[in-house]
Amino acid sequence: MVTVDQRSSEALLAVVRRVLAVILALAMAGILVELLLIEHFEDTWQLVPLLLLGLGLVALAWHTVAPTRPSVRAFGILMALFIVAGFIGFYLHYAGNVEFELEQNPNAARWVLFREAMMGATPALAPGAMIQIGLIGLLYAFVSRERQR
Repeated sequence: MVTVDQRSSEALLAVVRRVLAVILALAMAGILVELLLIEHFEDTWQLVPLLLLGLGLVALAWHTVAPTRPSVRAFGILMALFIVAGFIGFYLHYAGNVEFELEQNPNAARWVLFREAMMGATPALAPGAMIQIGLIGLLYAFVSRERQR
């Protein structure tokens, strides 16, 4: 027999799943459009977030339509890749800015170089959005596990 508390918990979990799915869809679509608009496809590394965002939208749609064990597993793995890509992006953005700053000022002190690289033309912290999406996606995969058929 299902108690009232169980039904209200299940209803709350269903709302949380839907809200997380909407947040993920909006975040992935928004960042994908932004990256396309700024032409974030000059080299192979710049294609990685575009590919992941596209695959993320497909995987989210797949899991929404068919919440099976393979769909949630694939989605979770993809979200882990988002996190890895975010950290790689941090490094690439920061390293590119350091290289540029050293060309401008080869004798820059460590702190000055760090500060200038963090404030450089390539936003060093922008890849953090991929990490945020990955973490939210892992939460979504976790709360979706019991919904599987």
